Amino acid sequence: MKFSALSSGSKGNCFYVNDKESSILVDCGISCSRVLSSLAELKEDAGRIKGIFVTHEHTDHISGVDVLARKFNIPVFATKGTIKNSFLCSNKELVNEIKEDETLKIGDMEISAFSKSHDAASPVSFNIKNGKQISIITDIGYASKEVCENVSDSDLLVIEANHDINMLENGFYPQFLKKRILSDRGHLSNLHSGLCVLEHGRRKLRNVVLAHLSENNNTPELALSCFKNLIRERKDLKPRVLLSLKDKYNQLIDI
Repeated sequence: MKFSALSSGSKGNCFYVNDKESSILVDCGISCSRVLSSLAELKEDAGRIKGIFVTHEHTDHISGVDVLARKFNIPVFATKGTIKNSFLCSNKELVNEIKEDETLKIGDMEISAFSKSHDAASPVSFNIKNGKQISIITDIGYASKEVCENVSDSDLLVIEANHDINMLENGFYPQFLKKRILSDRGHLSNLHSGLCVLEHGRRKLRNVVLAHLSENNNTPELALSCFKNLIRERKDLKPRVLLSLKDKYNQLIDI
């Protein structure tokens, strides 16, 4: 399998996985034109995308779904709560309901949904397996049992490192928003992201991509240093640590 984070952040999230003849997206919160231009630069064929898997209904995860799905006749997969609480695609025949613990097969890939804690109707994250496992885990208030299990099983892990706690607490956000972000239905901090991988990552974890960094309550340097300093305590855990940012796609990673 090959993986690229096309974009991640509060203004748009989109993750690409390719396996031979088939590809999928997890979320599409960026424009169709940006998806196409990024894939073209990566020398990947958008016409091979066989599914868009939506984690939840927030705009930064779904804004590009409609145009891309209709342009390439791509089926869209989301939970009942996400479908009910969002506009995913004007062609309703392309929208498919999945359950929180359901596994689908596209090409040689098995894509499994698992529940998480976030302030959305019925949010999920996804893992993708074909011998090895990619887990894409953002927008989580805390590392639940399902999250920890998937961290343990991952060969490549995308995990949220949304904010630096001190920056958030001392920043300009109103108190209600700070409370929401810090809650069990909010977002994972640099600290708790690192602790989750420190406690649950396994030796086979070769790549970690830190995602959904806040523009106002984090910096790439803080996210990287906090995460690396924490996992350094594990001598058996030596993944390559990368960042996914809002305005730049990552080069393809072979899994």
